[in-house]
Amino acid sequence: MLNGSGIKIFTGTSHPELAEIIARRLGLTLGKASVTKSSIGETDVCIFESVREDDVYIINTGSDKPTSVNTSLMEMCIMIHACKIASAKRITAVMPLFPYARQDKKDKSRAPITAKLVANMLVKAGCDHLITMDLHASQIQGFFDVPVDKLYAEPSAILYIRSHFNLQDVVIVSPDAGGAKRATSIADRLGVDFALFHKERKKANEVSRMVLVGHVKDKIAILVDDMADTCGTLCLAAHHLSEAGVRTVDGRPQVFAIVTHGILSGNALKNVEESALEKLIVTNTLPQGENQKMCAKIEVIDIGNVLGEVIRRSHYGESVSKLFHEVPY
Repeated sequence: MLNGSGIKIFTGTSHPELAEIIARRLGLTLGKASVTKSSIGETDVCIFESVREDDVYIINTGSDKPTSVNTSLMEMCIMIHACKIASAKRITAVMPLFPYARQDKKDKSRAPITAKLVANMLVKAGCDHLITMDLHASQIQGFFDVPVDKLYAEPSAILYIRSHFNLQDVVIVSPDAGGAKRATSIADRLGVDFALFHKERKKANEVSRMVLVGHVKDKIAILVDDMADTCGTLCLAAHHLSEAGVRTVDGRPQVFAIVTHGILSGNALKNVEESALEKLIVTNTLPQGENQKMCAKIEVIDIGNVLGEVIRRSHYGESVSKLFHEVPY
């Protein structure tokens, strides 16, 4: 807990609930600021208290609900700039979901590397430090010329699995080869088996074929991934796992999915509701209140305490690497 001296926390409009959780963790109140839109859609920011020589943390995530990703990004840049020219000592952008993280490389002719552009925008606006979680591509850290603390949801996921399942019955499954490192890390720390899917795509967000590698018969299968967008891959993987003979309870296959960023766009909620998934567990890096109302299978893990603790450690100049392996209390 902080005494409030020299630190200010502000929030944009993308995820004020998470900002409140972080502020409570630190024993602080959110800084007084307003973020509004003009009649023509321009973002208008007013900071109502002094930030001179303060350590400022601005919380806004790459959400598409209730605000668009682009609006969230502009809010962050404008709030950083407002604090910079108000003589803040250090400004940290807290973006649990980094916007445009999937546009991290030039994978075809004339394609932009938009994640690099976003990094340039934040630094040019006056950002001195970035805190994010489970970057889709780790190399994005290298796009910044300022320090980047990339946190992991893995400790929170492991704690959830230990608390809710008998580990002897569990197999960790990666829905694609790209997530194998994440899944094997969780499986090794839990001391359980691991399986993965090899998938082939016809085009973006559309999987043509999936092949399961590993044994899941009579096991509780837990799919792990960094983000769930349309949920097509997760739902297809759940279908294949149910056909592969995972354990059933009252005729329902015991297939769960744990995902860091629950984007859940388009028909994702409908897909999850109609799928073989027993539960989709997501963290609250994005607002999930409305999603939970619309889909009973959604469950949320709170990572506000993790973000609050990394802010406390950052403010006092302490190491944050301990948070890569355990959940703070």
